[in-house]
Parts: sequence; structure tokens; C-alpha cells
Amino acid sequence: MSKIVQKTEEFLTRWGVDAASVDMKQLLDTFLREMENGLEDQNSSSLKMIPTYTEVVQNIPKNEPVIVLDAGGTNFRTCLVTFDDDGIAHIEDFRKVSMPGVKEEVTAKQFFSTFADEVERLIDKSDKIGFCFSYAASITSDHDGIPLVFSKEIKAPEVIGKPVGANLLAELARRGYDVSNKKVAVLNDTVATLLAGQSAKAEVPYSGYIGFILGTGTNTAYVEQNTNITKLNLTDEKSQIINIESGNFDFCPSALDREFFDSTKAPQQYHLEKMISGAYLGPLSTLVIQKAIEDKLLSETFARRFEKLGTVNTTVMSNYLEMPFNKDYELVACCDGNEDDAVALWMIIDALTARAAKLTAANLAATVIKSNSGTDPRKPICINADGTTFYKTEYLKKYTEYYLHTYLQLGERRYYRFVRIDDSPTLGAAIAGLSL
Repeated sequence: MSKIVQKTEEFLTRWGVDAASVDMKQLLDTFLREMENGLEDQNSSSLKMIPTYTEVVQNIPKNEPVIVLDAGGTNFRTCLVTFDDDGIAHIEDFRKVSMPGVKEEVTAKQFFSTFADEVERLIDKSDKIGFCFSYAASITSDHDGIPLVFSKEIKAPEVIGKPVGANLLAELARRGYDVSNKKVAVLNDTVATLLAGQSAKAEVPYSGYIGFILGTGTNTAYVEQNTNITKLNLTDEKSQIINIESGNFDFCPSALDREFFDSTKAPQQYHLEKMISGAYLGPLSTLVIQKAIEDKLLSETFARRFEKLGTVNTTVMSNYLEMPFNKDYELVACCDGNEDDAVALWMIIDALTARAAKLTAANLAATVIKSNSGTDPRKPICINADGTTFYKTEYLKKYTEYYLHTYLQLGERRYYRFVRIDDSPTLGAAIAGLSL
């Protein structure tokens, strides 16, 4: 072992930011306990375990059109979706506009008027509407969604607390349309991702479905028996999808993580998200690199060059792992002329990526175990994974699959398959709408 490799390993261990510092068994136990607590009372857990009142249907209705709305980020998309006899989705009359409230603050009337403007051209095509609403919202037993808060890009404070499905139909009725037979199913993007897994073609039958997103943020959804959702006091034998809100899992493995959390908005919230997602993984690596400079692991020349970069984003750190000799990349240029710097930097970024993968695997492993699916190797559970961070960050998916194989398949004898389905929010919303 070279001296710089040994020194870097000692640094990573000392600060507790490598994958080995995470005790997987203890983490799984804690995650599962938080899931149970959230099913009993969402106020007693960092995992809200939000009921969606949405079931996984056995068969997707064929040749029946459904209106699909997708409000996410800064765009609002509308289209018509139909599944043919082979279960293949056909997306027609697609249109995308800006979300109301992006450029300037809007009233509730303006907000829902924009939605109605886009639905009008499709209104006579179907009585069923699937609405993927990718903002924090509570879901009601009649499948409506009540916004709790908007991200800073959307400025529509009057909409908070107003059911989006009911207000959309009310606006259409005000315009003279008969909406007496119209039904709207509102769901978030992670739940839609789970449902979209049903449209995946497979050589084997799946025993269950999980929706997983790891992009700018992260979240997970799975199917739970109603009798286990004790906070709802349901006694039927049915099941429904639970929106875990897994990014909020309360876990702080090191003093450096605490320092990073304290530098972010809402330091006590979204700990898991702040260690694995695209919005935070780069800034977290920046802090660790700065600590390595303080500890003299990286040279003064590197320190001067790195200071000019400012905060490193997740793409920049991924690029260094992928092509550490490409001098067009900023971090490669920081190490120019010093092999020890180059090796130490690669190991630091790789360690943070591996730890993020282990935390991701713990999230997914706990979800699979809690779902009580995947026990038959011939009938794996389907994990529909979405998000550019998961697929684009160098080694993240590869390491996640390693930890899942080690701790879930070999350790727990649970079996799974990843799928990646294009247009998952659209397809999931369509399936939810058709299920009404």
C-alpha cells in the first residue's frame, strides 16, 4: 500500500465519511423501526409514511384513454395516454408549458386557471384524470391532493391547503363544462414511479413494486397492508401505496455530516437526502475536501487552485471519478503535477460515493423487507428507479447494487430487479387515473 493511500484511508476513517463507517445492520434496524413508527403516528418518526389511498391494480385497463397532468419542477405537462392490448402506452397530444407561479406570484384563481387552460383541449376525451403533483401534498381518501408547501421556484401561497383536483374541476365547471362524471387521482412522482413499474415487460412475474427516485432529491414508495397502517384504523384486507418521504430519514453518522447539515436550510431535516442526492452530494464532498486540505492531506498548491472553484457540484465530482486524467475537468486541473493529490482526491470522492450507495441500499433494503415481497427468487420485487443522480453519478448505481446483493439478497434472502422506465410520472399517473 502506498503512503498516500494509507494516509487517505486513515483520514476517511478518522472523520467517519467512508462506507465502512456505516453499520448496515444497525442502520437497517433503525430504518425499519422508523417506518413502523411512521405507520403508527407520523409525528413520532422522521419518516412520514404518508398513505396515498392508491392501490396497485392487477390489470391495467386496455384501450381506454385517460387525461394525464404532470406538475413537477417548473413545467406543467398534459397529454392523453392509452394502453393497447399488449400493455404498451401510447402518449398523444402532449404539451408542456411553464408552471404557474414560476415567473411571478399568482393567486389561487390564476393557478387553477392555468391548469384548466391546458385540460380544456382534452376534456371530452376521458372522464378520468391522473394528476402527478410533484410537490409536498397530503393525499385524501378520495384521491385528491392538498398542497402543504411549494419549492421556492413556485410562488402560489394562496394554493396551500386547497385540494388541487377539486379546484381544477370547479374551474372547468365555471367555464361551462359538465364535470359531474369526472374523477381525478392525485399522486406524487415517487408513487407514480412505483405504478409505472407495472407497465414494465418482464420474463418473470413480480411479487411487488417499489418506486425509487434519486435525483436532485430522493424518495421511496412501497405497498403496505392497510391493517399495518395503524394510524388510519383500517380493518379491511386491502393494501395501498405508502409514500415514505425517505429523504427525511434522521441519521447523522459523523461530525463532518453534522457540520454540513448545519450549513444547510433546515439542518434538522432531510439528513438522508443531504448525504446521497444530487443537490447535496457535491457540496458535501466540497466540505470533506476542505477538511482534507486543513489536515494537510492535500497540498497547498491544490488548496489554492481548489479555492478558486468554490463549491463543487455532483456532476464535477462524478466527472473526476470517471475521467481523472482529463485536464479539461476542473478537479483534474487542481491536481496537475501532484500524483499524491490526484490519488487522495479520487479516494475521497469515491468513498463519499460508496457511502451514498450504502445508504441508498439501506433505504431500498429496508423498503423491500417491509413490503414483505421478494421472498421467492423466481418472483423478485420490481424496483423502478428514476433520477439522473442514480444513473449518471459514476459508480453510484454499481456500488448500490453491490451492497444490495450483499446485505439484501445474501443476507436477507430477498430478491429484486431494477427497471428503468421512460416517462414514469406520466405512465404512473395514467394508471392511477384509469384505476378510479
